[in-house]
Parts: sequence; C-alpha cells; structure tokens
Amino acid sequence: MNVLEKIKGGLVVSCQALEDEPLHSSFIMAKMAKAAKLGGAAGIRANSVQDIIEIKKEVDLPVIGIIKINYPDSLVYITPTEKEIDALVKCGCEIIAIGATCRVRPNNQTLETFFTNVRKKYPNKLFMADCATYDEGKNAAALGFDLIGTTLNGYTDESKNDNTPNFNLMSAFVRDLKKPVIAEGNIWTIEQLQQVKECGVHAVVMGSAITRPMLITQRFVNIMKGN
Repeated sequence: MNVLEKIKGGLVVSCQALEDEPLHSSFIMAKMAKAAKLGGAAGIRANSVQDIIEIKKEVDLPVIGIIKINYPDSLVYITPTEKEIDALVKCGCEIIAIGATCRVRPNNQTLETFFTNVRKKYPNKLFMADCATYDEGKNAAALGFDLIGTTLNGYTDESKNDNTPNFNLMSAFVRDLKKPVIAEGNIWTIEQLQQVKECGVHAVVMGSAITRPMLITQRFVNIMKGN
C-alpha cells in the first residue's frame, strides 16, 4: 500500500511543540506520536529533523515533515528553502509539506522557481502544499504538488476569517483541483470534523485539539471565565 492510500480517510495527528512551549522535546513528541498511533492515527505531522528522527524510532506511520524557520527577508516559515527540503529528505519523512502561499520566499524567490527546482531534484518525493487561499491551491496544483492542504487559511493577511474550519475552501479544492486534499487548520470539535469529512477530503490533520495541552486548557479556562 502506498503512502497516499495509507492516510486516505484517516486522521493525521500533528505532534509539534515550539521552543517556547512546555512540551518542546523530541522525546515527548515521539511519545505523543506513539499515543496517536495507539489511538488509531493514520499518520503524523512533525516539525524538525530531530523530532522526525525520534518519532520514526517510535512509530511506523507515514510522516508529513516540515521545518519551521524564520528568515529575515521572507514571511514564509514552513520549509522555506532547499536547505530544509534536503534535510527532510535525508531524515526519511514520506511527505514534505511546504508553505505555498503567494508570499515571496527567502532570497526573493517565487514559489514557481523554488518548486520547479525542488521537483527536478526530487522527482519521486511526495510534496504537500500548505495553502491559505483558493488561488494558492489552484496554483500549487498546477505546479505539480502531490497534495493540497488548507493549512494556512486564516493565518495570512489574504485569508483572515473567523478562525473556524473553512469548509467552503475544502469543498472547492476537492471539486476543482483533482488532487488529494488535506484538511488542516482550526478543527477542534467532533462536529467540525464530521463536516470536514463531508467535504470529501483525502485526510484530515489535527494538532492543537489533541497534542497541545496548554491551548486546550486555555479554551476551557476561557469558558470558566465567561469569555
């Protein structure tokens, strides 16, 4: 069974903790991934080479790998340059996700130029486009990305919304792009997940609602405070 079949109709759990979060640790993320697998997850999304290496020691699920890094000359922070691509290929993640917004990349590079070079270098690798808008998804599909995700919807100036899952965008991607669509971003409840499934997506990525206890706690505390 190939990688896309393995995650089809499944839940991919994002196991990430940034440096300023209490659970920032490759050891902890590997245990998070193991817990996700025991719960029935079809795959893992992970950030950084160190986390991916440790996660792969713990589980045999497909990994969507990213490297989040800030460059001073660009707002793109999800796998922004070929340096990060090379590192993710080397550590063996099955799918590499790339920020595929309309923003200019480091060294004043366009997504078109960047991905053309990457695809030529790694013709057999699976690449996922993390998009924010319909036009970005359409562009990524035309460029030859293997999967199209709604990951960045609501997180860019071009896609500000009310921070609920964008079901319309998911449905439009499924209808128009003829690529496996990965629903990701602001999915918090069972009811929302059911609506996402009804959009016909290939798979769903959930992170904060499962693996970020600080944010989960904040949501409940806000209810207690009446916010």
